[in-house]
Amino acid sequence: MNFLAHIYLSFGDNEITLGNFIADSIRGNKFHHLPEKVQQGIKLHRFIDTFTDTHTIPKISSKRLHKNYSHYSRVIVDIFYDHFLAKNWKKYSDTPLDIFVENFYDLLEDNYEILPDGVKRMMPYMISDNWIYNYSKMEGIDRVLNGMNRRTKNKSKMNFAILDLEEHYDKFEEEFTAFFEELITFSKQKFVSL
Repeated sequence: MNFLAHIYLSFGDNEITLGNFIADSIRGNKFHHLPEKVQQGIKLHRFIDTFTDTHTIPKISSKRLHKNYSHYSRVIVDIFYDHFLAKNWKKYSDTPLDIFVENFYDLLEDNYEILPDGVKRMMPYMISDNWIYNYSKMEGIDRVLNGMNRRTKNKSKMNFAILDLEEHYDKFEEEFTAFFEELITFSKQKFVSL
């Protein structure tokens, strides 16, 4: 799953949210200097990733993309799934998406000193271009995919994946909806047991 899903699956706990968000920037077990609940958020992120990577439904979504994007297909599915979460946000949260995202950006700014360097570098762009809120729009997803393609020095061709999303939109959305219900249940169980 991508940024929005990890933030959402922290169930409103600020420190867990921070850990869940920064986890991809933390290698191995190099997080013991962080507050305990932030560490728990990193662990929750890794549980979510493992569950997602081994689940049948995201594999089906990924297989549809594999021919054109090889190992990047899983990353693309994560981005697509965040789009469907943002698009259908009212189904999952009583807090409007724009307010949820603003609160998250405030949380990052309030905890800037503990963020990994990579997150600190990315954060101004994420906030100024409002990446997370813009997942709800096709133009936002197109921008993310173009950015990811640039980061791979145009090797991934992820910029073309917006066409796959348009072509198979309903299938991807059905797969997301079925999978996300299971992921919420799994994540709640892990959250409680942290």
